[in-house]
Amino acid sequence: MRTLIAVPFVDSRAADLSLVYGLDRLPALGTHRVELPGASVELRVLGASHQVVLDVGGLEWSETVACLPDRAGALPTREESRAGHLVSRFAARCVRLAPAALAARVRGLRRRCEGHPQALVGTFPGSPLAVTALMVDPVVDPAVDPLVPAAWWSWHAYPQTGELVVTRSMLVSQMSAPR
Repeated sequence: MRTLIAVPFVDSRAADLSLVYGLDRLPALGTHRVELPGASVELRVLGASHQVVLDVGGLEWSETVACLPDRAGALPTREESRAGHLVSRFAARCVRLAPAALAARVRGLRRRCEGHPQALVGTFPGSPLAVTALMVDPVVDPAVDPLVPAAWWSWHAYPQTGELVVTRSMLVSQMSAPR
């Protein structure tokens, strides 16, 4: 699913991103709900990046990766957090690319996500490379492995700095998490 964002792209950079769990829903520019066995996943493109809100067996939980002025700190490369009976595992990486390489990666990413029923792509006016995309991981199947009720990817392209931030998140039952 593709969402054309009505607000212009505002210069930002990967270093401005932070990770916060448990925030209430922030104003979204685009949303897409994905129903999985045992979980509902709401993908949300924000003006400042993304938010994923999950309902797993009545437990509502959120992950926000965004440029939040009241939150200090850089985006961690790895993070693990408990949410009720679940463990959240997060990983992020930022790559710097030459303009042509970034354009090729963003085109490929848009092709991959725009036709996918479990994806949301937000494109901002002013730069065709200003993209925030989210996709429920098609490899993880909660019907096959109920200990992993949901997993997803996100991509954030910053054309002015040539940065592409990729995140991977997964919720895992505490029974399967290392002790």
